[in-house]
Amino acid sequence: MLSLNAMSDLDLLYTPAHQLARDIRRKTLSPTELMQACLTRIDEVNDTLNCFCFIYHDEAMELAKQAEQALMTNTNIGPLHGLPFGVKDVTPVAAKVMTRGSAMYEHHVPNEDALIVRRFKQAGAIVIGKTTTPEFAHSSFTESPLWGRTSNPWNVNRTPGGSSGGSAAAVASGCVPLAEGTDMGGSVRIPASFCGIVGLKPSLGRIPMDILPTVFDNISHFGPLARNISDANLFMNIAGGPDERDIMSLPDKIEFPIPADSNVRGLRIALSVDLGYYAVDPEVEAAVRRCAEVLQGLGVEVQEVNLDWRHEYNDIWYDAWGVYLDVCFTQNFEAWRDKMDPSVVKLIERGRSIDATTYKRFEVLRTEQWHQLCRVFDKYDALIAPTMAHPAAPHGQSDEDYDGLDAQGRYKGLDMTCPFNQVGQCPALSVPAGFSADGLPIGLQVVGHRFDDLTVMRIGAALEEVLRLDQARPGI
Repeated sequence: MLSLNAMSDLDLLYTPAHQLARDIRRKTLSPTELMQACLTRIDEVNDTLNCFCFIYHDEAMELAKQAEQALMTNTNIGPLHGLPFGVKDVTPVAAKVMTRGSAMYEHHVPNEDALIVRRFKQAGAIVIGKTTTPEFAHSSFTESPLWGRTSNPWNVNRTPGGSSGGSAAAVASGCVPLAEGTDMGGSVRIPASFCGIVGLKPSLGRIPMDILPTVFDNISHFGPLARNISDANLFMNIAGGPDERDIMSLPDKIEFPIPADSNVRGLRIALSVDLGYYAVDPEVEAAVRRCAEVLQGLGVEVQEVNLDWRHEYNDIWYDAWGVYLDVCFTQNFEAWRDKMDPSVVKLIERGRSIDATTYKRFEVLRTEQWHQLCRVFDKYDALIAPTMAHPAAPHGQSDEDYDGLDAQGRYKGLDMTCPFNQVGQCPALSVPAGFSADGLPIGLQVVGHRFDDLTVMRIGAALEEVLRLDQARPGI
């Protein structure tokens, strides 16, 4: 098998996941050497980044040795055989502590793997550790009273985003080739944008969601954190497909092509820089418009549209999120509130103030929001917009610093993702779009028709081929 001496550690660590998996199957790459390289990299950067809250050094190496033995005997060789991956610390891994970033669950040990973890294990992948998350995955900033602050590999004085910030920072810094995230308001796309990688909120039900107390939730998704579109497609091929335990899981499994399909000629794409109401950083706007020009050069018709949305859509998402947290995770709220993030406490209290009639009216506003988006999709194959209104925020800030309206009446929100969780059947991708003047990544959000995941991935792949931002590495 190929020795690490044949390439630098970083060259190996930044090799695309689909190529690593292929090389292992071809016996030109050793699972043990890849695992050792990943563990060494985690040990090098985790004190600075805090992207992992649990690292399974000994177990991961033992499983890598077993994977290598299986290769020698051609036994049970799966599509991800021996590939390390990270799991967000809200997703159960059997017999491993899962804290959800909260002291309330500091000693909680699930008995079973989540379905997505089980599917990755069955494909031959190896869980290398659990990645950090803010408490109950509530924030765009990965910081919690239990695990502290996670940093951005491109600038350690900035947030990697949240709530899948640990997973995104781990992938961007070369610790793992793939990591799992969850997205209920942008928690995959936000850190993907801030960390300069790919993140997908698939169509609702594309990956079965089995980690919540309710199977009727309609804003929650698993999704990939990956360094390129082909790797995100690989993740989707492993994770996707129906399962009866999730009543909303889609009955048909689709195949995501590897290498990714990048043919976009003839598509019609709508552009909205502000979704109708956001105040957007000029550097973000410039990067998004540059992407529109690239797509036009590839034979795409791009037209700017007025989406006519408004910031009340964010307000109802925030209120619904507070109700969700209270119902799903915090039955012992009063006993633990003094040890919780004050923002979580405020969010839960806000949720508790909402009566059933008000909550039902949220659906009326969501319907209005959907009909406005429908008018765009009547004419266009997809919508492009910024993922985030600003590049990665400095440490010490919070989502509350980006609430409210500016002097011009524009919404000061940080993320431009949560409105698309309210139309969860529409896939939403974040793909690298450029960098700010001070070297911070900027993401483009690509939103597709209901259940049309393949088109958004084609658009992302087309941009990736031209911009080559998947080749960029942070200096850490």
